[in-house]
Amino acid sequence: MKVNTKSALGLGALLVAGAVALTGCGGNAESGSGGDNGSDGAGAAGTLTIWVDANRATALKDVAAAFEEDKGVAVKLVTKDFSKIQEEFAAQVPTGKGPDITVGAHDWLGGFVQNGLVAPVDLGDKAAEFQSVAVSAFTDDGKVYGLPYAIENIALMRNADLVPEAPKSFDDMIAKGTAAGVQYPFVVGLDPANADPYHLYPFQTSFGNSVFAQNADGSYDGSKLTVGDETGVAFATWLGQQGKAGTINLNLTQDLSKEAFNSGKSPFILTGPWNVADAQAKGINIAVDPIPSAGGQPARPFVGVQGFYVNAKSENTLIANEFLTNYLATEDVQTALFEAGDRAPALTSAFEKASADPIVAGFGAVGKDGVPMPSIPEMGAVWEFWGVTEAAVIKGEDPAATWAKMTADIQAKLG
Repeated sequence: MKVNTKSALGLGALLVAGAVALTGCGGNAESGSGGDNGSDGAGAAGTLTIWVDANRATALKDVAAAFEEDKGVAVKLVTKDFSKIQEEFAAQVPTGKGPDITVGAHDWLGGFVQNGLVAPVDLGDKAAEFQSVAVSAFTDDGKVYGLPYAIENIALMRNADLVPEAPKSFDDMIAKGTAAGVQYPFVVGLDPANADPYHLYPFQTSFGNSVFAQNADGSYDGSKLTVGDETGVAFATWLGQQGKAGTINLNLTQDLSKEAFNSGKSPFILTGPWNVADAQAKGINIAVDPIPSAGGQPARPFVGVQGFYVNAKSENTLIANEFLTNYLATEDVQTALFEAGDRAPALTSAFEKASADPIVAGFGAVGKDGVPMPSIPEMGAVWEFWGVTEAAVIKGEDPAATWAKMTADIQAKLG
Protein backbone atom coordinates (compact mmCIF):
# COMPACT_ATOMS: atom_id res chain seq x y z
CA MET A 1 0.00 0.00 0.00
CA LYS A 2 1.47 3.34 -1.02
CA VAL A 3 0.88 6.10 1.47
CA ASN A 4 1.39 9.84 1.22
CA THR A 5 3.56 11.22 3.97
CA LYS A 6 1.74 13.40 6.44
CA SER A 7 2.61 14.72 9.85
CA ALA A 8 -0.18 15.67 12.21
CA LEU A 9 2.34 17.10 14.68
CA GLY A 10 1.82 20.83 15.03
CA LEU A 11 -1.64 20.74 13.50
CA GLY A 12 -3.08 22.84 16.27
CA ALA A 13 -0.44 25.51 15.90
CA LEU A 14 -1.13 25.75 12.21
CA LEU A 15 -4.84 26.11 12.79
CA VAL A 16 -4.23 28.84 15.35
CA ALA A 17 -2.12 30.69 12.84
CA GLY A 18 -4.87 30.38 10.26
CA ALA A 19 -2.66 28.38 7.94
CA VAL A 20 -3.77 25.56 5.73
CA ALA A 21 -4.64 22.20 7.23
CA LEU A 22 -1.94 19.55 6.98
CA THR A 23 -3.91 16.82 5.30
CA GLY A 24 -2.80 16.15 1.76
CA CYS A 25 -0.48 17.76 -0.71
CA GLY A 26 -0.60 18.19 -4.45
CA GLY A 27 1.30 19.53 -7.41
CA ASN A 28 2.31 23.11 -8.01
CA ALA A 29 0.76 23.56 -11.42
CA GLU A 30 -2.13 26.00 -11.62
CA SER A 31 -3.33 25.51 -15.17
CA GLY A 32 -6.69 24.27 -16.39
CA SER A 33 -8.02 23.31 -19.77
CA GLY A 34 -8.22 26.96 -20.72
CA GLY A 35 -4.68 27.71 -19.62
CA ASP A 36 -5.58 30.37 -17.02
CA ASN A 37 -5.10 30.25 -13.27
CA GLY A 38 -8.66 29.27 -12.51
CA SER A 39 -9.53 32.58 -10.83
CA ASP A 40 -12.54 33.39 -13.01
CA GLY A 41 -14.41 30.09 -13.02
CA ALA A 42 -17.40 30.81 -10.77
CA GLY A 43 -20.47 31.92 -12.65
CA ALA A 44 -19.19 31.05 -16.14
CA ALA A 45 -22.33 29.85 -17.97
CA GLY A 46 -22.13 26.31 -19.28
CA THR A 47 -18.82 25.60 -17.52
CA LEU A 48 -18.16 23.96 -14.18
CA THR A 49 -14.75 24.94 -12.81
CA ILE A 50 -13.22 22.66 -10.17
CA TRP A 51 -10.04 23.22 -8.20
CA VAL A 52 -8.18 19.99 -7.53
CA ASP A 53 -4.68 18.94 -6.55
CA ALA A 54 -2.57 16.89 -8.94
CA ASN A 55 -3.65 13.46 -7.66
CA ARG A 56 -7.33 14.27 -7.70
CA ALA A 57 -7.07 15.82 -11.20
CA THR A 58 -5.97 12.51 -12.67
CA ALA A 59 -8.66 10.56 -10.82
CA LEU A 60 -11.46 12.88 -11.98
CA LYS A 61 -10.68 13.12 -15.70
CA ASP A 62 -12.98 10.27 -16.72
CA VAL A 63 -15.95 11.33 -14.61
CA ALA A 64 -15.56 14.93 -15.81
CA ALA A 65 -15.72 13.72 -19.39
CA ALA A 66 -18.80 11.61 -18.62
CA PHE A 67 -20.55 14.60 -17.04
CA GLU A 68 -19.79 16.76 -20.05
CA GLU A 69 -21.23 14.13 -22.38
CA ASP A 70 -24.35 13.51 -20.28
CA LYS A 71 -25.19 17.08 -19.31
CA GLY A 72 -23.61 19.19 -22.04
CA VAL A 73 -21.73 21.16 -19.37
CA ALA A 74 -17.99 21.62 -19.78
CA VAL A 75 -15.96 20.60 -16.72
CA LYS A 76 -12.72 22.48 -16.24
CA LEU A 77 -10.29 20.82 -13.81
CA VAL A 78 -7.83 23.42 -12.55
CA THR A 79 -4.81 21.90 -10.84
CA LYS A 80 -3.74 23.79 -7.74
CA ASP A 81 -1.17 23.37 -5.00
CA PHE A 82 -3.25 21.92 -2.16
CA SER A 83 -1.38 23.99 0.42
CA LYS A 84 -2.64 27.19 -1.25
CA ILE A 85 -6.26 26.26 -1.92
CA GLN A 86 -7.79 27.28 1.41
CA GLU A 87 -6.24 30.75 1.36
CA GLU A 88 -6.91 31.41 -2.32
CA PHE A 89 -10.51 30.17 -2.12
CA ALA A 90 -11.18 32.43 0.88
CA ALA A 91 -9.67 35.41 -0.96
CA GLN A 92 -11.39 34.92 -4.32
CA VAL A 93 -14.93 33.85 -3.44
CA PRO A 94 -16.01 37.19 -1.90
CA THR A 95 -14.94 38.94 -5.12
CA GLY A 96 -17.09 36.67 -7.30
CA LYS A 97 -14.10 34.71 -8.57
CA GLY A 98 -12.72 31.31 -7.69
CA PRO A 99 -14.05 27.91 -8.76
CA ASP A 100 -17.55 26.48 -8.61
CA ILE A 101 -16.20 23.52 -6.64
CA THR A 102 -12.98 23.01 -4.72
CA VAL A 103 -11.34 20.04 -3.08
CA GLY A 104 -10.55 20.62 0.58
CA ALA A 105 -10.23 19.36 4.13
CA HIS A 106 -13.24 19.25 6.45
CA ASP A 107 -11.51 21.30 9.13
CA TRP A 108 -11.68 24.35 6.85
CA LEU A 109 -15.46 24.22 7.27
CA GLY A 110 -15.87 26.47 10.31
CA GLY A 111 -14.14 29.45 8.72
CA PHE A 112 -15.78 28.85 5.35
CA VAL A 113 -19.28 28.81 6.84
CA GLN A 114 -18.58 31.73 9.17
CA ASN A 115 -17.50 33.84 6.20
CA GLY A 116 -20.31 32.70 3.89
CA LEU A 117 -17.97 31.07 1.38
CA VAL A 118 -19.65 27.70 0.83
CA ALA A 119 -23.14 26.50 -0.02
CA PRO A 120 -24.85 23.41 1.44
CA VAL A 121 -24.66 20.17 -0.51
CA ASP A 122 -27.92 18.24 -0.66
CA LEU A 123 -26.88 14.60 -0.25
CA GLY A 124 -30.45 13.42 0.25
CA ASP A 125 -30.66 9.65 0.51
CA LYS A 126 -27.00 9.43 -0.52
CA ALA A 127 -25.96 10.52 2.98
CA ALA A 128 -26.75 7.04 4.29
CA GLU A 129 -24.29 5.53 1.81
CA PHE A 130 -21.33 7.29 3.45
CA GLN A 131 -19.59 6.49 6.69
CA SER A 132 -21.35 8.56 9.34
CA VAL A 133 -18.16 10.18 10.61
CA ALA A 134 -17.50 11.54 7.11
CA VAL A 135 -20.90 13.21 6.86
CA SER A 136 -20.67 14.55 10.42
CA ALA A 137 -17.33 16.13 9.58
CA PHE A 138 -18.91 18.28 6.87
CA THR A 139 -21.98 19.17 8.95
CA ASP A 140 -22.53 22.57 10.53
CA ASP A 141 -25.74 23.60 12.29
CA GLY A 142 -27.62 20.68 10.75
CA LYS A 143 -26.50 21.39 7.17
CA VAL A 144 -23.99 19.38 5.14
CA TYR A 145 -21.47 21.55 3.28
CA GLY A 146 -19.29 19.03 1.49
CA LEU A 147 -19.23 15.80 -0.49
CA PRO A 148 -16.76 13.57 1.40
CA TYR A 149 -14.46 11.25 -0.48
CA ALA A 150 -11.79 10.09 1.99
CA ILE A 151 -11.09 9.66 5.68
CA GLU A 152 -7.80 9.48 7.56
CA ASN A 153 -6.89 8.76 11.16
CA ILE A 154 -4.30 7.25 13.43
CA ALA A 155 -4.37 3.73 14.90
CA LEU A 156 -2.01 1.43 16.77
CA MET A 157 0.58 -0.06 14.45
CA ARG A 158 2.11 -3.28 15.80
CA ASN A 159 5.19 -5.29 14.87
CA ALA A 160 3.47 -8.66 14.71
CA ASP A 161 6.78 -10.53 14.85
CA LEU A 162 7.59 -8.98 18.24
CA VAL A 163 4.05 -9.14 19.67
CA PRO A 164 1.68 -11.62 18.00
CA GLU A 165 -1.56 -10.41 19.60
CA ALA A 166 -3.28 -7.03 19.84
CA PRO A 167 -3.31 -5.50 23.35
CA LYS A 168 -6.56 -5.36 25.25
CA SER A 169 -5.79 -2.10 27.09
CA PHE A 170 -3.04 0.49 27.50
CA ASP A 171 -1.62 -1.35 30.50
CA ASP A 172 -1.73 -4.61 28.58
CA MET A 173 0.13 -2.95 25.71
CA ILE A 174 2.89 -1.75 28.03
CA ALA A 175 3.13 -5.21 29.58
CA LYS A 176 3.35 -6.89 26.17
CA GLY A 177 5.88 -4.34 24.97
CA THR A 178 8.02 -4.80 28.07
CA ALA A 179 7.89 -8.58 27.72
CA ALA A 180 9.16 -8.26 24.15
CA GLY A 181 12.52 -7.23 25.60
CA VAL A 182 13.03 -4.15 23.43
CA GLN A 183 14.11 -0.61 24.32
CA TYR A 184 10.66 1.00 24.29
CA PRO A 185 7.42 -0.85 25.10
CA PHE A 186 5.46 1.79 23.17
CA VAL A 187 6.23 4.97 21.22
CA VAL A 188 4.25 7.98 20.07
CA GLY A 189 5.88 11.00 18.47
CA LEU A 190 5.64 14.16 20.58
CA ASP A 191 7.03 17.68 20.54
CA PRO A 192 9.09 18.56 23.66
CA ALA A 193 7.32 21.91 24.08
CA ASN A 194 3.84 21.17 22.71
CA ALA A 195 3.34 17.41 23.18
CA ASP A 196 0.73 16.46 20.54
CA PRO A 197 -2.99 16.70 21.35
CA TYR A 198 -3.84 15.07 18.03
CA HIS A 199 -1.95 11.87 18.84
CA LEU A 200 -2.87 11.83 22.53
CA TYR A 201 -6.57 12.54 22.02
CA PRO A 202 -7.63 8.87 21.75
CA PHE A 203 -6.35 8.28 25.28
CA GLN A 204 -8.20 11.41 26.41
CA THR A 205 -11.48 10.18 24.92
CA SER A 206 -10.99 6.82 26.65
CA PHE A 207 -11.64 8.70 29.90
CA GLY A 208 -14.91 10.00 28.43
CA ASN A 209 -13.54 13.48 27.78
CA SER A 210 -14.05 15.68 24.72
CA VAL A 211 -13.03 19.21 23.84
CA PHE A 212 -16.51 20.55 23.12
CA ALA A 213 -19.92 18.95 23.45
CA GLN A 214 -21.25 17.33 20.29
CA ASN A 215 -24.71 17.84 18.87
CA ALA A 216 -26.96 15.00 17.77
CA ASP A 217 -25.71 15.32 14.17
CA GLY A 218 -22.08 14.97 15.29
CA SER A 219 -21.19 18.66 14.91
CA TYR A 220 -19.58 20.52 17.79
CA ASP A 221 -21.18 23.14 20.06
CA GLY A 222 -18.60 25.88 20.50
CA SER A 223 -20.55 27.33 23.44
CA LYS A 224 -20.05 24.20 25.54
CA LEU A 225 -16.40 23.67 26.48
CA THR A 226 -16.07 20.25 28.09
CA VAL A 227 -12.31 19.69 28.11
CA GLY A 228 -11.98 20.83 31.73
CA ASP A 229 -14.58 18.59 33.35
CA GLU A 230 -13.69 15.83 35.80
CA THR A 231 -13.01 13.34 33.01
CA GLY A 232 -10.46 15.75 31.56
CA VAL A 233 -8.75 16.03 34.93
CA ALA A 234 -8.70 12.22 35.15
CA PHE A 235 -6.93 12.10 31.79
CA ALA A 236 -4.44 14.74 32.90
CA THR A 237 -3.70 12.77 36.07
CA TRP A 238 -3.09 9.62 34.03
CA LEU A 239 -0.90 11.57 31.58
CA GLY A 240 1.25 12.82 34.45
CA GLN A 241 1.67 9.25 35.66
CA GLN A 242 2.80 8.12 32.21
CA GLY A 243 5.28 10.96 32.03
CA LYS A 244 6.75 9.95 35.39
CA ALA A 245 6.93 6.30 34.32
CA GLY A 246 8.46 7.18 30.95
CA THR A 247 5.81 5.34 28.94
CA ILE A 248 4.93 8.63 27.24
CA ASN A 249 8.19 10.39 26.46
CA LEU A 250 8.59 13.99 25.26
CA ASN A 251 12.08 13.19 24.02
CA LEU A 252 10.70 10.88 21.35
CA THR A 253 9.82 13.15 18.44
CA GLN A 254 7.92 11.99 15.37
CA ASP A 255 11.15 11.09 13.58
CA LEU A 256 12.68 9.33 16.59
CA SER A 257 9.55 7.33 17.37
CA LYS A 258 9.29 6.26 13.74
CA GLU A 259 12.95 5.21 13.75
CA ALA A 260 12.45 3.25 16.97
CA PHE A 261 9.56 1.28 15.50
CA ASN A 262 11.17 0.73 12.11
CA SER A 263 14.39 -0.54 13.69
CA GLY A 264 12.61 -3.00 15.97
CA LYS A 265 13.25 -1.05 19.17
CA SER A 266 9.52 -0.87 19.91
CA PRO A 267 6.67 -3.23 19.02
CA PHE A 268 4.00 -0.48 19.06
CA ILE A 269 3.65 2.98 17.55
CA LEU A 270 0.62 5.26 17.53
CA THR A 271 0.62 6.70 14.03
CA GLY A 272 -1.23 7.07 10.76
CA PRO A 273 -1.14 5.40 7.34
CA TRP A 274 1.47 7.92 6.20
CA ASN A 275 4.13 5.84 8.03
CA VAL A 276 3.13 2.45 6.67
CA ALA A 277 5.27 2.40 3.52
CA ASP A 278 8.54 3.17 5.31
CA ALA A 279 7.89 0.49 7.94
CA GLN A 280 7.13 -2.08 5.26
CA ALA A 281 10.29 -1.07 3.39
CA LYS A 282 12.24 -1.95 6.56
CA GLY A 283 10.69 -5.40 6.56
CA ILE A 284 8.37 -4.86 9.52
CA ASN A 285 5.46 -7.30 9.65
CA ILE A 286 2.71 -4.76 10.34
CA ALA A 287 -0.65 -5.25 11.99
CA VAL A 288 -3.04 -2.36 12.56
CA ASP A 289 -5.02 -2.56 15.82
CA PRO A 290 -7.62 -0.52 17.69
CA ILE A 291 -6.06 2.06 19.99
CA PRO A 292 -5.97 0.56 23.48
CA SER A 293 -8.06 2.26 26.12
CA ALA A 294 -6.37 3.94 29.07
CA GLY A 295 -9.51 5.09 30.86
CA GLY A 296 -11.89 2.20 30.31
CA GLN A 297 -13.98 3.71 27.52
CA PRO A 298 -13.30 3.41 23.76
CA ALA A 299 -10.23 5.30 22.54
CA ARG A 300 -11.56 7.45 19.69
CA PRO A 301 -9.07 9.33 17.51
CA PHE A 302 -9.69 12.47 15.53
CA VAL A 303 -10.71 11.74 11.96
CA GLY A 304 -9.73 13.99 9.09
CA VAL A 305 -12.06 13.97 6.10
CA GLN A 306 -11.34 15.15 2.58
CA GLY A 307 -14.13 16.31 0.30
CA PHE A 308 -15.44 18.87 -2.15
CA TYR A 309 -17.03 22.24 -1.34
CA VAL A 310 -19.42 24.33 -3.47
CA ASN A 311 -18.71 28.05 -3.86
CA ALA A 312 -21.58 30.00 -2.25
CA LYS A 313 -21.19 32.78 -4.86
CA SER A 314 -21.28 30.45 -7.85
CA GLU A 315 -24.10 30.79 -10.37
CA ASN A 316 -23.80 27.06 -11.00
CA THR A 317 -24.68 25.67 -7.57
CA LEU A 318 -27.40 23.37 -8.93
CA ILE A 319 -25.08 21.94 -11.56
CA ALA A 320 -22.34 21.62 -8.95
CA ASN A 321 -24.63 19.66 -6.64
CA GLU A 322 -25.63 17.39 -9.51
CA PHE A 323 -21.97 16.66 -10.28
CA LEU A 324 -21.10 15.94 -6.66
CA THR A 325 -24.08 13.86 -5.56
CA ASN A 326 -24.71 11.86 -8.73
CA TYR A 327 -21.24 11.58 -10.27
CA LEU A 328 -18.65 11.77 -7.48
CA ALA A 329 -20.72 9.83 -4.92
CA THR A 330 -20.26 6.55 -6.77
CA GLU A 331 -18.19 3.49 -5.95
CA ASP A 332 -16.09 3.73 -9.12
CA VAL A 333 -15.14 7.37 -8.62
CA GLN A 334 -14.51 7.04 -4.90
CA THR A 335 -12.34 4.00 -5.61
CA ALA A 336 -10.40 5.97 -8.21
CA LEU A 337 -9.84 8.76 -5.68
CA PHE A 338 -8.65 6.18 -3.14
CA GLU A 339 -6.20 4.68 -5.61
CA ALA A 340 -4.88 8.15 -6.43
CA GLY A 341 -4.35 9.23 -2.85
CA ASP A 342 -4.34 6.12 -0.66
CA ARG A 343 -6.84 7.51 1.83
CA ALA A 344 -9.68 5.21 2.86
CA PRO A 345 -12.85 5.97 0.86
CA ALA A 346 -15.70 7.77 2.61
CA LEU A 347 -18.35 5.94 0.60
CA THR A 348 -19.10 2.72 2.45
CA SER A 349 -19.22 0.43 -0.58
CA ALA A 350 -15.89 1.78 -1.87
CA PHE A 351 -14.37 1.40 1.59
CA GLU A 352 -15.50 -2.21 1.79
CA LYS A 353 -13.83 -2.86 -1.57
CA ALA A 354 -10.60 -1.16 -0.46
CA SER A 355 -10.64 -3.16 2.77
CA ALA A 356 -9.33 -6.18 0.93
CA ASP A 357 -6.03 -4.61 2.01
CA PRO A 358 -5.76 -5.43 5.76
CA ILE A 359 -3.87 -2.18 6.42
CA VAL A 360 -6.72 -0.13 4.95
CA ALA A 361 -9.22 -2.28 6.85
CA GLY A 362 -7.36 -1.77 10.12
CA PHE A 363 -7.14 2.00 9.92
CA GLY A 364 -10.68 2.21 8.59
CA ALA A 365 -12.12 0.17 11.44
CA VAL A 366 -10.53 2.54 13.95
CA GLY A 367 -11.67 5.62 12.01
CA LYS A 368 -15.23 4.36 11.84
CA ASP A 369 -15.50 4.83 15.60
CA GLY A 370 -13.47 8.04 15.65
CA VAL A 371 -14.70 11.62 15.93
CA PRO A 372 -14.30 14.39 13.35
CA MET A 373 -11.53 16.89 13.97
CA PRO A 374 -13.47 19.94 15.24
CA SER A 375 -13.76 22.52 12.49
CA ILE A 376 -15.47 25.23 14.55
CA PRO A 377 -13.62 28.56 14.87
CA GLU A 378 -13.52 28.18 18.66
CA MET A 379 -10.88 25.46 18.29
CA GLY A 380 -8.25 28.14 17.74
CA ALA A 381 -8.42 29.04 21.41
CA VAL A 382 -8.04 25.38 22.37
CA TRP A 383 -4.96 24.64 20.26
CA GLU A 384 -3.20 27.67 21.73
CA PHE A 385 -3.12 26.18 25.24
CA TRP A 386 -3.75 22.44 24.83
CA GLY A 387 -0.38 21.10 23.74
CA VAL A 388 1.77 23.20 26.05
CA THR A 389 -0.40 22.07 28.96
CA GLU A 390 0.03 18.42 28.05
CA ALA A 391 3.79 18.92 27.87
CA ALA A 392 3.82 20.60 31.29
CA VAL A 393 1.86 17.72 32.82
CA ILE A 394 4.15 15.12 31.27
CA LYS A 395 7.13 17.04 32.69
CA GLY A 396 5.68 16.74 36.18
CA GLU A 397 3.56 19.83 36.88
CA ASP A 398 0.46 19.27 39.01
CA PRO A 399 -2.12 17.72 36.63
CA ALA A 400 -5.31 19.07 38.20
CA ALA A 401 -4.04 22.62 38.69
CA THR A 402 -2.37 22.77 35.27
CA TRP A 403 -5.45 21.41 33.51
CA ALA A 404 -7.70 23.84 35.38
CA LYS A 405 -5.50 26.78 34.34
CA MET A 406 -5.62 25.61 30.71
CA THR A 407 -9.41 25.45 30.83
CA ALA A 408 -9.64 28.92 32.35
CA ASP A 409 -7.27 30.31 29.71
CA ILE A 410 -9.31 28.77 26.91
CA GLN A 411 -12.55 30.06 28.37
CA ALA A 412 -11.09 33.54 28.71
CA LYS A 413 -9.91 33.45 25.10
CA LEU A 414 -13.37 32.39 24.00
CA GLY A 415 -14.84 35.30 25.94
